[in-house]
Amino acid sequence: MPRFLLLVLLLVPLLCPPASSQTYQPRIEPVVCPIKVDKRLVVTYGYLVVPENRLRPTGRQVKIPFLFVRRPTQDPTQNVSLYSTGGPGYSTIANIDSIGYRSGWLKYGGIILFDQRGTRRAQPCLDCPQVPAAVRQSYRTGLSQDSLVRVAVRQCRDQFVRQGIDLSAYTTIASAADIADLRQALHLAPLTLVGISYSGSLMLTVARNHPESVRALLLNSPLPGYTNYEEAGLLNINEALAQVFTDCERDSAAHPAYGQLRRRFQQYFTAITGKKFTLRYRPPGTLDSLRITYTKKELLDAVLDRLTAQQVHTIPEVLLDMLAGRHQTYVREQVDAAFAGDPAVSLGMRYSVYCSEQIAYAAPSLVARQALVVPWLAGYPFNNVDHEICRCWQVQPEPPVAKTPVYSRVPVLLTGGDIDPWCRPFYNQLIRRYLPNCQVLLVHRRGHAPGYTVGGVDYAELFLAHPYQPLHAQSTELEID
Repeated sequence: MPRFLLLVLLLVPLLCPPASSQTYQPRIEPVVCPIKVDKRLVVTYGYLVVPENRLRPTGRQVKIPFLFVRRPTQDPTQNVSLYSTGGPGYSTIANIDSIGYRSGWLKYGGIILFDQRGTRRAQPCLDCPQVPAAVRQSYRTGLSQDSLVRVAVRQCRDQFVRQGIDLSAYTTIASAADIADLRQALHLAPLTLVGISYSGSLMLTVARNHPESVRALLLNSPLPGYTNYEEAGLLNINEALAQVFTDCERDSAAHPAYGQLRRRFQQYFTAITGKKFTLRYRPPGTLDSLRITYTKKELLDAVLDRLTAQQVHTIPEVLLDMLAGRHQTYVREQVDAAFAGDPAVSLGMRYSVYCSEQIAYAAPSLVARQALVVPWLAGYPFNNVDHEICRCWQVQPEPPVAKTPVYSRVPVLLTGGDIDPWCRPFYNQLIRRYLPNCQVLLVHRRGHAPGYTVGGVDYAELFLAHPYQPLHAQSTELEID
């Protein structure tokens, strides 16, 4: 046999892995809907029941909540959209109290609200309440927050392992297969998939791995899973702040103090790198008086929280306060949030996804090198998942296909905000490169997840009516590419 032919035969299993034959049947388990839904609507609420690990189809099962709502006049199988929220780790359904007959969800047809496996109402739910408790303990005691959090992560992992939970089964690829299984179980035509932030990556993964399930994609500030996010997290933040400073400089004629804000911000936050400050603080609802320690982390958190259309105009005055040493208001709001209760995110699920898909592929040396380029952001923990946490969590990396671009001819509408510090417009251009039927909305002075309505025009509605027809901007707030 010729050597080159032998080489090809050896490479075939690596380049074209055999399609897995489905040896289980996804099923629906109806349960009472916990959400108030208008009685005129047709409602299906329940669990999708599938194997936790599809390589062991007779093993442990997971139950994944979904809510399918439509008007009686809407087709039960056609023009159905599926929405899942971002994170990863947030629940799509848990924060919804009611759905009315005229709900915006139903504008385009029937809608499925889908929770990802491991989130708040799923079984099992991978909540880790030990972690936010450790953050509060660090503020109370002054002990290292990083050390306390790592201990809490190990405790949480050990608890799940004792329960027999396979933490490596909670991944983007697994959730994409869940969506494909749900469509099959409900006997639906291909879906319009609606994603936001992390779930943009999830919907792209469905398009890659289960193209028969996809009619169109609507992605709001999507994070493509095939990027190495950790290697650019500080650079993303710097780009967003640079846009804010550019806008400030345009306004400097009316506000002279804004003209030097970029330089002063960079000098000040470079100078306070590694410094610790203290503040007297009383946790809400208690008589305790604590002397808490904080760093520039809390200050930067307060700035980034204001990168929204509603609050971005406040950033110059906030920074002027901080540069003058007036930190208290902004630190207290961050510490108040830490003491307000456990966050809505299921941290165990978040760790499994991030550690397997992002941290496993991120080079620590490149993550650290960002500080050389943007020293004013050096040391800022831009994510609550890092290499140290993932060494505690111990999950398997997703296969290399997770880090390859998604090629598809389905119609796609992407949207992004020019002051988004997390999912920069650059990611939309990267996604678009491999999707020839893709259009991109760039919304000015909006941050993360700007939505599809600009200047009173619903561009999602226009897109879905004619998904292959070019859209045209009807507002100076918007650019369409």
